Amino acid sequence: MNMLIYLIPIALLMGGMGLLAFLWSLKSGQYDDLQGAAWRILAEDESDRRKP
Repeated sequence: MNMLIYLIPIALLMGGMGLLAFLWSLKSGQYDDLQGAAWRILAEDESDRRKP
């Protein structure tokens, strides 16, 4: 039972850190272009055509 005195604040601190990391990623624009990477994979580059 004494361990809960330590574990609960540690869990709350880690949860808060995860929430702050998520909010930072939203603010910095990590989720702005979700479809762009998928289309860039499928797009054919000029450098691909020039290889012998």
